[in-house]
Formats: sequence, C-alpha cells, structure tokens
Amino acid sequence: MEKISVAVRFRPPNPAAADPSKGGDREWRIDDTRVTLVHRAAGPVPGAPFVFDHVFDRTATNERVYGTVVRDLIGAVVDGFNATAFAYGQTSSGKTFTMNGSDADPGIIPRAVRDVFDTVRQTDDREFLVRVSYMEIYNEEINDLLTLEGRRLPIKENLERGVYVAGLREEIVNSAEQVLELLQLGEVNRHFGETNMNARSSRSHTIFRMVIESSAKNQIDSEDPIRVSVLNLVDLAGSERNNKTGTEGVRLNEAGHINKSLLMLGNVINKLSENGKQRGHIPYRDSKLTRILQPALGGNAKTSIICTAAPEEMHIDETRGTLKFASRAKCVSNCAQVNEILTDAALLKRQKREIEELRKKLQGSHSEGLEQVVLKLRNDMHKSELERDRLAMELEEERKLRMTLEHHLTEQQKLEGLDNTSISADQFTDSTQLDALKTPDSKYTPDGFVAHRSRYSNDVEFSPLPENLDNVANDDLWACLNKGCVTDLDMLEMTPGLKREASLLQDATSAAPLEEPTDARCQRLEKDCVSDRQQLEESNVRCAALEAECDLLRDKNSSLQQELSDSKREASLLVSEKQAQLDDSVARCAALERELCVCRQDAERLATEKQELAGELGVERQKMEELKQDIRVISRAFSQREGQLTSLYTKSKAILENCKASHAATLS
Repeated sequence: MEKISVAVRFRPPNPAAADPSKGGDREWRIDDTRVTLVHRAAGPVPGAPFVFDHVFDRTATNERVYGTVVRDLIGAVVDGFNATAFAYGQTSSGKTFTMNGSDADPGIIPRAVRDVFDTVRQTDDREFLVRVSYMEIYNEEINDLLTLEGRRLPIKENLERGVYVAGLREEIVNSAEQVLELLQLGEVNRHFGETNMNARSSRSHTIFRMVIESSAKNQIDSEDPIRVSVLNLVDLAGSERNNKTGTEGVRLNEAGHINKSLLMLGNVINKLSENGKQRGHIPYRDSKLTRILQPALGGNAKTSIICTAAPEEMHIDETRGTLKFASRAKCVSNCAQVNEILTDAALLKRQKREIEELRKKLQGSHSEGLEQVVLKLRNDMHKSELERDRLAMELEEERKLRMTLEHHLTEQQKLEGLDNTSISADQFTDSTQLDALKTPDSKYTPDGFVAHRSRYSNDVEFSPLPENLDNVANDDLWACLNKGCVTDLDMLEMTPGLKREASLLQDATSAAPLEEPTDARCQRLEKDCVSDRQQLEESNVRCAALEAECDLLRDKNSSLQQELSDSKREASLLVSEKQAQLDDSVARCAALERELCVCRQDAERLATEKQELAGELGVERQKMEELKQDIRVISRAFSQREGQLTSLYTKSKAILENCKASHAATLS
C-alpha cells in the first residue's frame, strides 16, 4: 500500500485583491511542509495547522513543482505502473498554469511528455509503443478534443481494459513534438469562458492520457508478458461561487456541473479516507470524473495531487476548503503494481509481428522513411479497430432495438387475435382457466380518481419526511409533505374496489362504459403495428447500412494488409540486397583477416630476426672494440719500434758518415 502524494502550491497574490484596504488582517504562513492561518497582530488563528508532503510558496516555478512531485511518476510509468497527477483548487488559483504552463515556464504536461520519450530512449532492453488521447468532461458529457465530431462518448468497462471511454480517438506517436502538436489541437477545441475572477476560465475538466506498452527486445516467446501502463494528467476546472464570479446563463449552468462533479470527487475522497470498517460503498459512479479516475483513487496507480490555493484574504474560506480536501486525500492509500498481460488485449501484441521484425532488420538502411510508413500503417490499423468496435456496438444496439420491436409486434398480434376471437365463459370448463385470463390490476382507471397537486411536479427535491405519521391526513400533514402546498382534500375520492372473483363476461359488462370500443382499438393497434413495422424496416435498413460499412472497413483492412505485405516484400528485397552486400563485406573481411594474420606472422618472424641480428651486432661491436684495442696496442708498439728504428737509422747514418769521413781521410 502506498499513500497518495499531496502537495500545495500558493500562487502569487493579485495586487488588487492584496490591497490591505480591501481585506482583513489574516494571512497564510508557510513553514516548510506546514501551512498555518495567522492573525498579523494576534498570532496563529486557533485550529490545527495543515501538514502535507510538499508546500510551495509564490516563488516556486513549474520546473521545481514538476521535479519534486511528478518526475518520479514518469520512471514508474515506463516501468509498467499506472500513474495519475492532477491539479485541484478554486477557480483562478493557477491549476491550468501548473499543468500547461507557458512558453517561458512549461507546465507539468509538456515536461512529462518530454521526460517519457527521454526515458524510453534511455531504456535499451525494451521496445515501446506509445499512444495518446485527450478528452474533456463538459456539463457531464465526455467530448473528444482530438476530433471535431462532437459525439457524446460513453464509459465502458470490461475485464481486459478495465474502465475506458468507448470511441475515444487514440493516436500512436513516436516523438514529443507529435504529442505537443496534438495538445495544441486539443486546447483549441477545449471550452473556456470569461468570469469576474478569470479572463480565461476553464469550463471543463480535461484528461490527457498516455498509454505505454513495452516488451522485451528480441522477444521470441509469444507468451512473454506485455507491460501496459497508463499516465493520466488531469486539469480540473475550479470550484466557483456565483457571488464572486458573477456567472449567469450558460456560464451558471457550467458552474453547476463543475461544482457537482467536484462535490462527487470530494465524497469519494471522504469515503476512501475513512477507516476500512466504516468505509462502506464508494460512490465512483455518481460522476463521470470519478468513474474515469477510479483506478487512481484507491486503486492500482501511483497518484500525486497538486492543490493550488489563492493567498488573498477574500479567498480564505475557499483556500481552507482546498486544504481540508488535501488533508483527506493524504489519508488515501493506493495499491500500485506492474501491469503485465499475456492476452492479445495489448495493441503491441495485436499488431503484426512482421512490423517489429521489419523495423529491427531495417535499422540503419532506409529506416527513416520506412519508420514513417510503419507508423502510418499502425495508426490506420488502430483507427480501423476503433471504428470496428464502434460499429459493432451500434449494431448490437440496433439488434436489441429490433428484437424489442419484434417482441412488441408479437404481443400486439396476440392481442389482435384475442380481440378477433369470440370468448365466452361457456368455453371454459374450469374456473381457474377463466381466472388465468383476467388482468384486474391493468384495468382502465378514469382521470377522476387522481388527486392533482399542481406544485409537487415542479419541485426538484423530495418533500421532507414528517417525524410522526398519524392515521388521519390533516391539513398540517399535507402542508408538510407538499412543502407548503395546501391540497383541497375534498377533491380526493376513493378508488373503487376491483372485482377479482367475478367472471370474465361480468367484468366486460361492468367495464364496458370505461373501455375503448373494439373497432377503435383494432384501428389503433393496426396503426401501432404499421408504425412498428416501419420502425423495424428502418432498423433493418440501418443494420444493413452498418453491415455494409463493416464490409467496407473489412475491405479497407484487407487493403492495409495488402499494403503491409507489399511493404514486407519490398523490405525483404532490401534485406536480401543488404544481406548480399553484408556477405561480400564478410568475405572481404575474412580475406583481410587472413592477410593480416600472415602479416602478423611475418612481423613476428622479422622481429625475431631483428632480435637475433641485434644480438649478433652486439657481438660484432664487442669484437670490433677488441680489434680497436688491439690496433691501439699495435699502434703504440709500432710507434715505439719506429722510434727505435729512427734512432738506429740516425746512429747508422752518423756511423756511416764517420766511416766515409775516415775513409776519405785515409785515402787522402
């Protein structure tokens, strides 16, 4: 069990209404999650303060309200939970601004739409199908804001879909921009009016609904569950007081219906907030608003309520009523759970599996254009299904009407047969057989036996029940029963007792002056039969027209299936071409991989050889260094030997010179 989340938002004060000369000295004080009515001079006004989950002052923006109250609901809806968020409050308190917002500060609805698609795009393991609808409840009649037909839509209920609005247009969408365009279309068709408190006052309750279906990606087993969740974003019309709004005529009638539906909503909240043993019957069916929101009020949904209030002194009574409603709503519990279904009730499952397979196969190849074709086909199929359901419902009603007319004709033919047959008491041997034909309770009663009370039929409410009832109807009793209308008791006459034991012939004789002549009655019955036959023929014509329309829809559905088959064949050709290209690419990739493997082996071999050569080079370098060292040693030794040889040469030359000199001396 989970409590309803309740937040209160105070709008900025109206400068004219906030003038101290025009109001009192009381004001609402906001302290975190607490709201208290205080006297500016004497302090808090006696009475318990109001405590809620969230309280927003006049400085709060729509972004802050949405992030605090509604954003968590979006993730829950994408995960398969039902969720509802609606704004409640008096007229001109800021409900429509909170839900729709402005260009500078978008409201809850546009922010929620964008968050839904952002969350869907971030969820990689599931596939989603989103469809939207937009309706209003105007004067207790449900209108589709996405069409211009103006049909009054009924509320239906079955085991698969629960409570739903029959004939409501649903659009399959795949982007937030599409949804925002549909919202703009709905706002154009919505009922607005001008009052003394608001230049553009909502005259109807609006419900924007998003149905989100999802399934696991690459789902093969048809028995896998489909998640179907519903997000309701509701903008309620505000409660009004005629002495403040100054409504009259059509606007007054609208205000009456608005106040009545909000009263029924308050009654449902009151019942739900009571103890379980004292709760009793919940009057969901007293209003179409509560009937549609039944899952969100004590049912299978996560619910957030934003109560808007006006801070001015002149609206203290209305604000106190809004805060009391919010306090009671805070006591209501819901039982939210993931909605998973295995039947074909989910649209995602009813539509052809080939569309999903086609979309998967065409990822990245002409998918942009074909996605639009698939989306169009989906919308056409969904519209055909809705139209078929509507025609089937009308055909069933026509069949019931035809059966009723046929039964009526049969009864009249039986009566004609009885009138044309002479019946006497001698034809019956048993008195019980004669008594079985008598209908004393349905005999014709003259108008003189009716006591007229002129004012009673004009009264809307029932007359009050007197505390003590006596056996005598005196003037005071009649005055009490008829709310002051005094009836002339002399006009009352006693109804004569009906003869129940007399024979059929005596009854016919005694009632002859009061009964219709046989010829006139036969003529009247004959006219009735002719009229009923005409109605039956018209019904048959309408049934034939509906069946013809059903045949046209079947033909259209067949043509759509043919288009889908053509698209599938074209997609198959594209897939074959892409598959051939993919096979060529795979073959080339395989060849490149083989070449790459050979190159890697060569590279490894070269690296090994490089390492070996590097080792040999190191050895050669070492040998070269040793040779250089030997050369240096030999060079030094050669230099020494050269020096010695030079010295010997010098000495030898000197000796030779000496020898030559001595020899010359000897010769001379």
